[in-house]
Amino acid sequence: MSTTSQPSPTIAAPRPLPTDLFVRNMWAGLAISVMWLAVLFDALFGPDLVFTSGGATNSTTIPSAVVVALFAWLATKAVAKHGFSGSERSP
Repeated sequence: MSTTSQPSPTIAAPRPLPTDLFVRNMWAGLAISVMWLAVLFDALFGPDLVFTSGGATNSTTIPSAVVVALFAWLATKAVAKHGFSGSERSP
């Protein structure tokens, strides 16, 4: 007497996410936009940096958005260099 075995059911592979979701240029542009939106909101609602020297006679006031904009500019350069470069890393 011989027996036959049934083939095991195969599990379907999960559907891959659309490749457009992971486009490097889109994420780099979104990151840069969010950085500069942070600068905008800091300029509108953020406090000022007040520096005084020797008492209340000499006082300097700088908006905090100036400092945030400096770091956003540096980050924009870094993200743009990495995100908008023409070479794609292969997995």
